[in-house]
Amino acid sequence: MSTTQVPEDAELPPPNVAEVSDGIFAYIQLDGGWGLNNTGFLVGSDGVTIIDTCFTERRSRMFHDAIRRQTGFPLRTLVNTHHHGDHTHGNYVFLPAATIVGHELCRQEVIATGHGAAALFPGVDWGEIRIAPPFVTFEERLNLYVDDLKVELVYVGPAHTTNDIVAWVPEREVLFAGDVIFNKGTPFAMMGSIAGWLEALERLRALAPQTIVPGHGPVCGPEVIDEVADYLRFVQETAGKGFGEGLTPLATAQRTDLGRFAGLLDTERLVGNLHRAYSELRGEPLGTVLPLGAVVPDMIAYNGGQMPRCLA
Repeated sequence: MSTTQVPEDAELPPPNVAEVSDGIFAYIQLDGGWGLNNTGFLVGSDGVTIIDTCFTERRSRMFHDAIRRQTGFPLRTLVNTHHHGDHTHGNYVFLPAATIVGHELCRQEVIATGHGAAALFPGVDWGEIRIAPPFVTFEERLNLYVDDLKVELVYVGPAHTTNDIVAWVPEREVLFAGDVIFNKGTPFAMMGSIAGWLEALERLRALAPQTIVPGHGPVCGPEVIDEVADYLRFVQETAGKGFGEGLTPLATAQRTDLGRFAGLLDTERLVGNLHRAYSELRGEPLGTVLPLGAVVPDMIAYNGGQMPRCLA
């Protein structure tokens, strides 16, 4: 369980800016648990393209300041990899300068969910959150340019959510993967699809990235694609056994030995993942909305009656 892996009072390292390629920066917030996501930015000769924002006002303004320490160029474009608040709550910090770009479903979900995360993580110091959805949207692909450097925005959902996109820089073999890649954290498919995510990972593998900025956890290489896929197949296999025996997702999770996945952060996500896998076993369409009121209490029960740990 997450609360036993890393204590609530653990001292987290400060966010780190890493130049992963010339003019391409990852902004890493460890340990990568709930609400501690990664972002990034690309600096051109006269402007900046930003990848995602952060969960709280304070963290988003810290990210903004980190960009400003690197460059004073205008903040022209902001890309959202998906709708979750840890990647979109800080959008408004970059307005009115930046054009916010995302998948059409990302826009819809940002508007629909608003600041719903406040109910899930009541202890977080949110600051001021103003919902600012993408206002330039696309369906399958969109190319952005930072000077002559092409950034390919590619829809790969449903995976982590219904609206996941990645930002691929082919000339540099750098991939901003959003939450399609978790490194050292438990992948979470409750709002997406297990089967769809496995297909998305094959699409990432075909790109042959050498450097991946995951949505959570340290910058990594392509080997983490296999690690995420292994976990998702483990969930499918576990769900198949429990579903066949007529067990609930919670009962299946409680009897499951996580094995080599026990060291991942936020293991209570297994329960949400099993709810998603059960939906697919029932033959429901990929990405079918699951009621939070049924899933979150099961995750809390699995986590010893405690809310998931969020140090944002």
